[in-house]
Amino acid sequence: MTESVRLVCPFGRKRAELWGGAALAALGLATAALTAASWAGVALGILLAGAGGALIWHAALLRAPVLEVGDGEFRYVRGRYIVRLPFSEIGSYYVLPGRTRSLGLCDTAGRPRVFPSVEGRRANRPYLPLTGLTSPGRVDTFMSTAGIPQRDRSLTSGAT
Repeated sequence: MTESVRLVCPFGRKRAELWGGAALAALGLATAALTAASWAGVALGILLAGAGGALIWHAALLRAPVLEVGDGEFRYVRGRYIVRLPFSEIGSYYVLPGRTRSLGLCDTAGRPRVFPSVEGRRANRPYLPLTGLTSPGRVDTFMSTAGIPQRDRSLTSGAT
């Protein structure tokens, strides 16, 4: 595969914090401007604007996971956490359902690969966390475009 295939997972929390912070900051500025005669109104406006600024700052620090396949390797990037695997070592994948979806990768023998924790804890996990807004269909499309087959999880393994 010579060209790169990339999937950026949507991050609803980041959008919500950005828009909420902007609305809170605007409300704070409006409160401070409209109640300029009262020190309590100005103080409330400054507190609201400060809280909105803090939300915007926190949202700017959040990094969405990015899946990428190119140059003979699979890459998972989430902020400073980077996983790089040679494309030849990936046998299949599976998507774990739940509120926050996750991507599991298997080696060519079908065993799940283990990754260090994203949050820097000492635990190892057999999956890479995605976001709650990431649809399994988009992950399936991305992986099939990259040429990675889905893991057969049935007990009959396709035989009828």
